[in-house]
Amino acid sequence: MVKIHEKTLKDLEFYSVLEQISEHTITALGREAVLEIKPIEVEAQLLRELGYVNEYLSSFDNDNRIPNHGFEPIHKELKLLKIENTFLEVQSLQKLVSTSLTVNGILKFLQKFHEYYPKLLQYSEHIEITTGIIEQVDQVVDRFGDIKHDASPELSHIRQEIGKLKGKINSSFSSALSRYHGLDYLDDIRESVVENRRVLAVKAMYRRKVKGAIMGGSKTGSIVYIEPETTLQYTRELNNLEYEEKEEVIKILRALTDYIRLFLPLLNDYQTFLTKIDVIASKAKYAKSINAILPKITNERTLCYRDAYHPLLYLTNKEEGKKTFPQTIALSNDNRIMVISGPNAGGKSITLKTVGLLQVMLQSAMLIPVHERSSVCLFDRILSDIGDNQSIENHLSTYSYRLKQMNYFLKKVNSKTLFLIDEFGTGSDPELGGSLAETFLEVFYEREAFGIITTHYSNLKLLANELPHMKNANMLFNERSLEPMYKLVTGQAGSSFTFEVAQKNGIPYSLINRSKKKIERGKIRFDATIAKLQKERSKLERTERKLKDHEKKKLSEAEKLEETNAKIQKKLESFQELYDSNQRLIYLGQKVNDLSEKYFENKRKRELMSELFRLVQIENAKRKKTSAKQKRIEKAKEKQVQQEAEQKVAIIRKKKKEQKRKEVPVEKPKPILKIGDRVRMHDGKAIGSIDDIEKGKAIVNYGMFTTSVNLDLLELVDAKR
Repeated sequence: MVKIHEKTLKDLEFYSVLEQISEHTITALGREAVLEIKPIEVEAQLLRELGYVNEYLSSFDNDNRIPNHGFEPIHKELKLLKIENTFLEVQSLQKLVSTSLTVNGILKFLQKFHEYYPKLLQYSEHIEITTGIIEQVDQVVDRFGDIKHDASPELSHIRQEIGKLKGKINSSFSSALSRYHGLDYLDDIRESVVENRRVLAVKAMYRRKVKGAIMGGSKTGSIVYIEPETTLQYTRELNNLEYEEKEEVIKILRALTDYIRLFLPLLNDYQTFLTKIDVIASKAKYAKSINAILPKITNERTLCYRDAYHPLLYLTNKEEGKKTFPQTIALSNDNRIMVISGPNAGGKSITLKTVGLLQVMLQSAMLIPVHERSSVCLFDRILSDIGDNQSIENHLSTYSYRLKQMNYFLKKVNSKTLFLIDEFGTGSDPELGGSLAETFLEVFYEREAFGIITTHYSNLKLLANELPHMKNANMLFNERSLEPMYKLVTGQAGSSFTFEVAQKNGIPYSLINRSKKKIERGKIRFDATIAKLQKERSKLERTERKLKDHEKKKLSEAEKLEETNAKIQKKLESFQELYDSNQRLIYLGQKVNDLSEKYFENKRKRELMSELFRLVQIENAKRKKTSAKQKRIEKAKEKQVQQEAEQKVAIIRKKKKEQKRKEVPVEKPKPILKIGDRVRMHDGKAIGSIDDIEKGKAIVNYGMFTTSVNLDLLELVDAKR
């Protein structure tokens, strides 16, 4: 049975969290329900509730968002349905239809996506999907909120008669209007409407000459409003029919209400269900705003919050653009109690409150802002003593109040308790208060309770160091700037930096020195040793950060090199494609040149056309069929690659020209080229072999094609042996 005292909830600012969650609700009933949330006592129910919130949170990250659950409260309608012979107005009926439609929509959605939301579906299975209310109301009320003519045969007949009478009234009124207007008895406005009836605007001097009922007059008295005598009889009949219509409408609504009364339990379930969904949705939205998750809940006695944030502090800093420092806190059977020490304003109390608040939130079915690898156990009781506890109402001092609290702790603490005490032992003589606090802590330790305390007392730090299942922890402090680093480290007590902080705040060194002489030398040495160890710890932290930054930098450089290598490889492939394309064009050009020379010698057109056609067919056989769009893309790509290649070639040629200008030209004897020599053209890359030489020209074979080139344009690469 979970017991979390009201004072603990206030100490940990649990109600501030509820206020923030309530801002995410979309209904009045949902807001009320959120503000009444308390820790859940039954573990099975708690795990179910956490599952609902976790499933709803997951809906924000997929394409199957849970439908809107907004609704108007139907308390009034439910009360009326409980009373016999009452009937619901049209507006109330429309609210019930809207509620029914909303619930049906959510239920059908959960059934359709049962794989995504199995727990929410299981919660909703007891609620029936029905269209009875919707269909029955739809038969009576139209979309404008009026009772339909065909809601009953009697109503249809009455409204037909009303329509006929209104026609007669308009006809008789028009007749009277024409008659009296012709006699010049009417004012310029001719007619008006009084009490929803058409009346003649008669000049006051002629009021006795117009037969009918006087309905009023103008403010000046110059006009008298008269309903013509010919329409009076029809109007009386109309009043009777309108009364009958009203009675028939009430009869219809009464019958419809009697039908809906059968669904009273279901409508109660509808409202409860939608209110619950609103609470679940608001918890999920709040969880998203603080990056909260559902950690692993274990039956073992371990509590490990990794990278835990205080939700209130996180949201406040987020609004102000400040950084919030996460903390990692672990408690287990081997390390049940943590004693946090260190200077004031270093973050000890916030760390303590973070653990308490997150534990209370989790046990109230809320997700918490921790790392996904965190794991927690559940406690039957959470006790706290945080903040200034001076009781003005009971005329108790801080220390007296704290003693009453400790007495309460001694009665309640057991192995399934989590206790949180801020500034343990303060409020009395340091020596006496410290020794009493030490005794209390020993009792808590013996009862195997889990807990976190903050303190400045050296004896409590020593006790944590001596007992095997208790550990010291401290908030890191920058020894140079004497500013807090807001990082919790375990395994070592923290110095209060009392004299260092005093010196930083301008206290004369001579006074600090006198103060040091007034206390025991051993205590100074102990505090100085702790401070020295903390400084060493800070140095190690800085070294570790530098090494991590260096590692990140190396990884980043390696990624950049890989990216550059990939770009170079891509360009090489593009240049190779361009080269192959150019070689092919050279080959085609040479073939066309050979055909031209042959035609120049023999003048045979048919042979020329045949050879050209055969060449075109061979080339087309190599081509792949591509769409016009693909051709445009390929041409654009080729053009881009060619432009890049031309730019590179232009730069290389420019460099070569500059180099040639600088170099003193040394004429080399031209080699005598022979058949079989491997050669290439000046400034060229392609290498071929000479097949034949005649008349100062060489036939060079490049493998894919042969070409005739002047010997002066060739240079020897490798002579035939």
